[in-house]
Amino acid sequence: MTSAMLAEPAREGVPLPQTSGERITVLAHFHRAEVGRMAGWRDRIDRTSNWAITVVAAMLSVSLSTPNAHHGVLLFAMLLVFLLLRIEARRYRFFDVYRSRVRQFERYYFAQIFAPAADFSANWQQILGQGLREPRFRISSADAFSRRLRRNYIWMFLILLLAWVLKITTPALQGGGNSLELVHSAQEAVANASLGPIPGTLILLGVLLVYAFLIYAWFRPMDDSDESAYGEVHV
Repeated sequence: MTSAMLAEPAREGVPLPQTSGERITVLAHFHRAEVGRMAGWRDRIDRTSNWAITVVAAMLSVSLSTPNAHHGVLLFAMLLVFLLLRIEARRYRFFDVYRSRVRQFERYYFAQIFAPAADFSANWQQILGQGLREPRFRISSADAFSRRLRRNYIWMFLILLLAWVLKITTPALQGGGNSLELVHSAQEAVANASLGPIPGTLILLGVLLVYAFLIYAWFRPMDDSDESAYGEVHV
């Protein structure tokens, strides 16, 4: 056999679009794929929020509907909602990546078709290509956590806190009587906050620390400059 016959056959590379029509077709299919991935992660975000709302509603119903229910049910609900918030923040970071790509198409390509603007970010394709070669998150975990907390979860935490305070300060909700009057002293409320062998003082301190962290996450400065790229219609 000759060396030419022994040589491995040359492999053809993936053909690239040659004409404007082929390029438009590629852009259309890629845009559709990115919209699908964005919608998938958006559905996951909504699903996590729905789980959190369901947890809050179920735990409130269990805790406040009967005096025999322990206030620890509401503490457990706070823990579950916090866990769901962490999961949603992670999902939001993935969603933000694909959302940014879709918005790049909308702002720099489709908007130019309907309302052309002179030299409007001419290098957007290079930016998009670099993002495809080296995908990176656009926001940090802390920013994603704060953003989801501000938009949805802070209200769930406040409702749970209000219900917990009501539970430990109302004897009728703890099986201690039929009157809806509040406890007569702060010491009595702290005593009602005990959880098994753990004294109420430690439980109260733990709740205060958790909500102090949530308040910090709510008010912490964060970089929202990229949000201007989405206008007022964003998640």
